[in-house]
Amino acid sequence: MGNTVAREDFEWVYTDQPHADRRKEILAKHPEIKALMKPDYNLIWVVVLMVLAQLTAFFLVKDLDWKWVVFWAYVFGSCISHSMTLAIHEISHNSAFGNSKAMWNRWFGIFANLPLGLPYSISFKRYHMDHHRYLGGDGIDVDIPTNFEGWFFCTRFRKFIWIVLQPFFYAIRPLCINPKPITRLEIINLLAQLSFDVVIYYLWGVKSIFYMLAGSVLGLGLHPISGHFIAEHYMFLKGHETYSYYGPLNLLTFNVGYHNEHHDFPNIPGKSLPLVKKIAAEYYDNLPQYNSWIKVLYDFVMDDTISPYSRMKRQLKGEVKQD
Repeated sequence: MGNTVAREDFEWVYTDQPHADRRKEILAKHPEIKALMKPDYNLIWVVVLMVLAQLTAFFLVKDLDWKWVVFWAYVFGSCISHSMTLAIHEISHNSAFGNSKAMWNRWFGIFANLPLGLPYSISFKRYHMDHHRYLGGDGIDVDIPTNFEGWFFCTRFRKFIWIVLQPFFYAIRPLCINPKPITRLEIINLLAQLSFDVVIYYLWGVKSIFYMLAGSVLGLGLHPISGHFIAEHYMFLKGHETYSYYGPLNLLTFNVGYHNEHHDFPNIPGKSLPLVKKIAAEYYDNLPQYNSWIKVLYDFVMDDTISPYSRMKRQLKGEVKQD
């Protein structure tokens, strides 16, 4: 239980990320994939329905016993909340309204953010674009854990706690690794969120607020869907930086499991990523892949060679452009 993992530092690499070169190869061989680079307007209606579902839940839990508020926060609210963060991920790539209406996507992201309880959408977009441009970039990609996380969470028990606390680390990591000046849109995101939270409290009370916030925290922590945080880029196999998952939870997560495909084609909505895999099967079928995010979480905790240090990291050269 207390064994310390062997890894004591990140896996430093001195090559570019593989996704840009593979994208060029695939487009040269399968130019029909370009037809998939268009907005997914169905995303708009799915997000609206998810917001309405959570509003209904806020109303329904307001008079329940606390034990049932907690129960439904984990069983239902956490799933909707985590799914909504991945809808916001889609929106950050302008998948709702297209690149020609970038600001429409930003406003829609603020709307999608409301049932999460905490402002998230605008800041996520700024940092997520860096993650795509500079995957593993030292001091830029805040998806990479801090040195403290790698050093401290080095036993099975501590790795389990790290998974539980993932929402906390994702929130504070940007401030430690790559702090950015606050923008006008982030202030609007914050004010809109606070106003929404006050209205929910005024209408339905503290149990609805608790359900909302607990669902967000629990859904991003020890939860089956949270396996995607580790499955996407943690190096279970040496030399492989990005991994795809092809299991059923993609139905709840806008196909974020198709992660090699997503990094190769970040301007293709999640709905169409299975088509990318089908068209360019010769590029994806033989890459390492997962069929269970729960098993990913279990293996991460129990494998003494895996820890938050199990990531590829790059020292970036040349000009770095950030949002």
